Amino acid sequence: MIKFGPSGNGASFYAAGYKHTEEAAQYVKGLGLDCYEYSFGRGILLSEGKAVTIGEAFKECGVEMSVHAPYFINFANPADEAAQKSFGYVLDSAKYLKLFGGKRVVFHPAAQGKATRSEAVNRTADRLKTLRDYIYLNGYEDLYFCPETMGKIAQIGTLDEVVSFCKIDKIYVPAIDFGHINAREGGSLKTVADYKSRLEFMIAELGYERVKNFHVHFSKIMYGGKGEIKHLTFEDTVYGPEFEPLAVALKELKLEPYIVSESAGTQAEDATEMKRIYGKIDI
Repeated sequence: MIKFGPSGNGASFYAAGYKHTEEAAQYVKGLGLDCYEYSFGRGILLSEGKAVTIGEAFKECGVEMSVHAPYFINFANPADEAAQKSFGYVLDSAKYLKLFGGKRVVFHPAAQGKATRSEAVNRTADRLKTLRDYIYLNGYEDLYFCPETMGKIAQIGTLDEVVSFCKIDKIYVPAIDFGHINAREGGSLKTVADYKSRLEFMIAELGYERVKNFHVHFSKIMYGGKGEIKHLTFEDTVYGPEFEPLAVALKELKLEPYIVSESAGTQAEDATEMKRIYGKIDI
């Protein structure tokens, strides 16, 4: 079943007097939403006991959790020591995801740095093969690990690159950030056909069953010559992308992803709006 939810807690959550992530479970459920992404972007700064408590609150409300691994991950870094840290960030995120009772770890693959594009992509792929081995050794193969499409030109994470990474093993499921794709491609996502072409490419390369419940990040994003500049809200009328054409494409292709709003401070409201838009479309 398709799911909609926010990444973290927006301004309205705190304005309502809430302070703790455990409270977000009831808050999200009260909005009619189905999922919630906990971000470890700046590092894992949470005790195991707290993670269990948060997970229990979300389980009780029937809201599925995912996690975003730390932003420091860079599998194209030529230094082996840096690669080991990146492996650790993903594996630690998986450990906490288990405590939450969730199934999906989203992570940024890499930055190009001073290497050529092909060198960086190949090094990232090699490291993801090693990561796969660590995942199986640690018993995390029942989870999904989701390399994300990235918004800046200098980052590794085009749609083609992410799909190629997901061919390494079935544990890898694409995290498609349509705002990032739109930003790095200068506003390329406008029509249903624009979205369908990307989705049909994924299905052709990975198969329908692998893609059916893929991971989605969605927000409007300001961009420039180097790609992504900053996340916006659905109030923006300049940059896009718009969600409705994607909703139509998903229904036409019978795809039911896990959709996370990453709007800047209005993520819960914009997730609710996406669910409303999706619900009104009759294919």
